[in-house]
Amino acid sequence: MPNTAIPHPTDRLPTDRRYQQGGWLFIGSLLVFFITSIILYGFYAYSRRDDPLSNVPIPMTFLASTVCLLGISGLLHLATASIRREKRLLTSGLMGLSAVLAILFTGFQIHSMYTMLSGPVVQQGNGKGLVGMVIVLAFLHALHVAGGIISLGIVAVRLLQGRYDHERHWPVDFAALYWHFLDIVWLCMLAVFWTTTGGFK
Repeated sequence: MPNTAIPHPTDRLPTDRRYQQGGWLFIGSLLVFFITSIILYGFYAYSRRDDPLSNVPIPMTFLASTVCLLGISGLLHLATASIRREKRLLTSGLMGLSAVLAILFTGFQIHSMYTMLSGPVVQQGNGKGLVGMVIVLAFLHALHVAGGIISLGIVAVRLLQGRYDHERHWPVDFAALYWHFLDIVWLCMLAVFWTTTGGFK
């Protein structure tokens, strides 16, 4: 007679551990996506290196949005430390403030993309390709920021409901990890934009 015994619950991977593996897999897939996108942009920018109109400056508001992103990473680092000390209200407040900065970041990004789209180089058409690629990459990053804003709100609400403590805090850790990842990706993108265009204006 075949062995049809149900596996004992202790034989299964703990829930937090499975969530962590899923989170790292998600970050890994995003990493491959963004690295590939930046490399493709680099090849395209190199092919247009002799085009003088490709040296369009990028708006200073990109730098302002970068300051917001660095602030978010700092706040979420503090949030991961505070939840380990059972300071749920403080952790929720830090995440709420992070969400405000994330919205501000998005506003700066939208303004930057609009400025580039309405510039004279795009109107002439010859430099549109490089400008268009910068906008596409910035937009893709902004979409992931929008997803991060939603996740911050969800985690903050669940914090107030008492779902996380010093033992169960992976969602808070993952929110911080996700934003650290977005921070690093944006800094890499900004460096590539700066070196392949006319710099900041």
